[in-house]
Amino acid sequence: MENWQAVVSVITFVAVILSITVELLDLTVAALLGALVLVFTNIMSLGEAVGYIGKSHSTLGLFFGVMVLVRSFEPTNIFSYIATQIVILAQGSGRKLLLGIVLLVTPICAFLPNATTVMLLAPLIPPMAEEIGVNFVPLLILMVFVANSSGLLTLVGDPATFIVGDAVNISFIDYLTQLSLGGAIAVITVVVTLPILFRKIWRTNLENLAELPHPQINHPRVLMLGAVIVAFVLIFFIIGDYLPIPISPAAVALLGATLALLLAHKTRIDSVHNILRDVDWGTLIFFMSIFVLIGGLDKTGVINSLSGILSIILGKNILFASLLVLFVVGALSSVIPNIPLVVAMVPMIKQYIVNVGLAPAAVLATDFQGKFPPEVLPLFYAMMFGATLGGNGTLVGASSNIVAAGIAEQHGKRISFKTFLHYGIPITILQLITAALYVLVRFLL
Repeated sequence: MENWQAVVSVITFVAVILSITVELLDLTVAALLGALVLVFTNIMSLGEAVGYIGKSHSTLGLFFGVMVLVRSFEPTNIFSYIATQIVILAQGSGRKLLLGIVLLVTPICAFLPNATTVMLLAPLIPPMAEEIGVNFVPLLILMVFVANSSGLLTLVGDPATFIVGDAVNISFIDYLTQLSLGGAIAVITVVVTLPILFRKIWRTNLENLAELPHPQINHPRVLMLGAVIVAFVLIFFIIGDYLPIPISPAAVALLGATLALLLAHKTRIDSVHNILRDVDWGTLIFFMSIFVLIGGLDKTGVINSLSGILSIILGKNILFASLLVLFVVGALSSVIPNIPLVVAMVPMIKQYIVNVGLAPAAVLATDFQGKFPPEVLPLFYAMMFGATLGGNGTLVGASSNIVAAGIAEQHGKRISFKTFLHYGIPITILQLITAALYVLVRFLL
C-alpha cells in the first residue's frame, strides 16, 4: 500500500481522536467525517467501508438490541421507582445513600451498557439530592465510577469488554468464571474509597426524607411480562454459546428487543415509532465510523507495522507485555474514548502474537471462531481491564462520563475537568494496580 495512504489514515484517526478529546466536534460528527475522508481520498471504497462495519456486526447488534430493550420499558417508570426506593432505604444516612447508589447501579450495569444506565438513572440524582440537602455532583461522579467498573462483571456489561471478548471468542460463562472476580474487585475498590473521597456525604445525616418524590410503577402487568423477556435474554446470554446451534449475545439481544417492541405495540404503552426514534442512533453511527477508521489503519499496513515494533520490544515475554498493555491502555483510555482505543488495539495485539510465534496466522481472520492459545489470553484480559477502568480517570475517558456531565449542566451545575480529575485519578490508579495484581496472580504466576 502506498505510503501516502498510510499517512492519511494515521492523521485522520489521530485528528478524530483529538477533536473528540478536546470536545472540538461532536464525537459522532468527528468519527463520521473521518470515515468519509478515507472514502473520498479513495483509501477504501464505500463497499470496503461497509465491509469493515459488517465485520463488527456482533457489537452493533448487541448495542442496538439493548438500547431498544431498555427504551421499550421506560413507560413503566421502573427505573425511577427503584432509585427512589434506594434513597428511602438509606434512612437519612449519607453512608447508606452512597452504598445504595453502588447497590443500585452495579447489577444493572453488569448487563446494560454503562452509558445507557447512566442516561436512565442520572437524571434522578439531582432532584433527590436537592430534596435531602447534599451536592449532587459527587453522587453523579460516583454513579459513573460504579457504572464503568461494574461493566467488567460480565461479558456484555461494557462495550470495550464485549469488543475484546468477541475478538478472542470468549463465551459468557468463560468470562464469568475467569474475569468476573476482577470486576468485583474493581467495584470493591470504589466502595473502599467512599469514606475518603466522598467523606462529606459519608458523614452526613440526611433529613426530610418524607418530602421525596414517590414515583409509582405504571403498567404493572406489562412490567411482569417484560421481566419474563429480560429473564429470557439473561438466561440465553449464559447458555446461548452451549446450545446445539449456538446463539450469540447479539442475536439474543436483538430477539429480546423484538419481543419488547411486540409487547409495547400490543399493549399500547408506547408506539414502535417512538421507541425506535429514541434509540441512540448517534452512538451506533459513531461505532460504525470508528470501525471504518480502524479498517483504514489495517488496510494501509499501519497496524501491522506497529505490531512489528511491539514484537521487537517485547519478544515473547507475555508477563511484561500484559502488564504494559494494562497500564498503557489504562493511561490512554483516560484521555481517549475506550471504544476506538480497543478497536485499534485488538488487531495490533493479534498481529503481535502471530509475529512472535505465539499464535497461528489463522487468528487474524475476522471470522476465526477457534480458541486462542491460553498463554496469550492475559494480553487481551489486561486490555479489557485497562480500557474499562482507565475511563474513570478523566471527564472524557468514557461515554458515561460525558452523559453525567450533560445531565449536571441541565440541572444548573457543571462538572469541570478539574473536579472530575480530583476524584478520578485516585480511583483509576488504585483500580489499575488491583487489576494488575489480579491478572498477575490469576493468569501469569
